[in-house]
Amino acid sequence: TIEEHLRIRNKLVRQALAECLGTLILVLFGCGSVAQIILSRGTHGGFLTVNLAFGFAVTLGILIAGQVSGGHLNPAVTFAMCLLAREPWIKLPVYALAQTLGAFLGAGIVFGLYYDAIWAFDNNHLTVVGKNATAGIFATYPSEHLNVVNGFFDQFIGTASLIVCVLAIVDPYNNPVPTGLEAFTVGFVVLVIGTSMGFNSGYAVNPARDFGPRLFTAIAGWGTEVFRVGKPSHWWWVPVVAPFLGAVAGVIVYQLTIGCH
Repeated sequence: TIEEHLRIRNKLVRQALAECLGTLILVLFGCGSVAQIILSRGTHGGFLTVNLAFGFAVTLGILIAGQVSGGHLNPAVTFAMCLLAREPWIKLPVYALAQTLGAFLGAGIVFGLYYDAIWAFDNNHLTVVGKNATAGIFATYPSEHLNVVNGFFDQFIGTASLIVCVLAIVDPYNNPVPTGLEAFTVGFVVLVIGTSMGFNSGYAVNPARDFGPRLFTAIAGWGTEVFRVGKPSHWWWVPVVAPFLGAVAGVIVYQLTIGCH
């Protein structure tokens, strides 16, 4: 049968493909909502619709990948699970690569979906910063008021909050979430983080979700400027590095206050 020919026997490869697809869905729906707002200059959505889209996108991504890979969709989540010995360390680089690839592909689909609108938005220019910027459809960029220290703290706290909530949701000894509703609860957490911590830089809290699409924009025509902008320059590393440290903090805080007791 077709299923027999398509079935992948290596478990880790199956899990990586699931993470890739789940993260693709996250970026497709999440960044797609941002594209609608930017390209319509605010007539087709707003701050709340973006947060709703990302929250539900996370839910759908987890529902798609969860039974195969756990539905991490985020290297920081995988890192946290490895720190707690709930996942083997070999999964961290494999999952992270798959998640980043999924985010890259998701960005490519959004670009294709809104191709004509993106090129028409600034008279056939692909702009990274300014009133006609379109790079922000795909990756996060700091607000003008934000310096790198505050931005790092922003991503650190956002990811730590995410990890604390995720650990509480999957902890069988805490107040258990009804079976089947874990994905919806995690999506709700992302919605809450977005509506409370999204002002500074768009709450990436996910290295793959930010770096994959940023790499895509660098290749697709926005150029290497996507890696140079910020105050000081080279903001791109902040939403890549800070979430991992935030994950460590989230694990420590949850285990010290709840998990170990």
